[in-house]
Amino acid sequence: RAVTLSIVSPRDVPLEEAVEIVNRDVIGGLRKADLVPDNVELRLAGASDKLLATRAAISENLILAIVLSYLLMVAIFSHWGFPFIIMLTVPLGIGGGIFGLWLMNLVPGVNQPFDMITILGFLVLTGIVVNNPILLVEQARANIQNGMETVEAVVESTRARARPILMTTMTTIGGLSPLVFIPRAGTELYRGLGIVVLFGLMFSTLITLTFTPSLLSMLLQLRAWLAARRKPGIK
Repeated sequence: RAVTLSIVSPRDVPLEEAVEIVNRDVIGGLRKADLVPDNVELRLAGASDKLLATRAAISENLILAIVLSYLLMVAIFSHWGFPFIIMLTVPLGIGGGIFGLWLMNLVPGVNQPFDMITILGFLVLTGIVVNNPILLVEQARANIQNGMETVEAVVESTRARARPILMTTMTTIGGLSPLVFIPRAGTELYRGLGIVVLFGLMFSTLITLTFTPSLLSMLLQLRAWLAARRKPGIK
């Protein structure tokens, strides 16, 4: 025998929050009060099952997107190290997106939940934040091949690529700003995605112009030092 109880959450309550409330307050409250016999099973179904399946699929897709992006850059650069440096901007960009959500929720009148569409923004962000460091690393690599010293090559690549990096970032920020800062009717669903992408891109751009050149210069100098140590007669 089974009894089905249909629960429809209010429109202003996200599905994740509604499932948590039912698990904690309804099912948990009934079990704490010993109102449910041991031979009775309580199980959430319907939209909650779809929520769990969607969350698992997005998590798998996020890992797959990172792996595919890395392997694609390995094939393009014909090198394992340069794509690794570029991929370091992905977790930093994700951190910027999380910080942006926290910051926006401090604004009076803004209540942006960490829903599935917002999580989808991190998947989109994975393919966006690598664009700027690709320009920087490729230019530095070309400079080194043209005979420049390591530090000079990195500094020159940063100077040459700073303008296009800032231009693409500013145009993207300009396109996302109305969705994030001037929400209209019907934009509530995708506002979290816009916040993640906007703040993640801003933070990753800052990292690309500061942290990435320093790391690239350090690793290239380390590689040159190790190559020199392997030469015969050098101890």
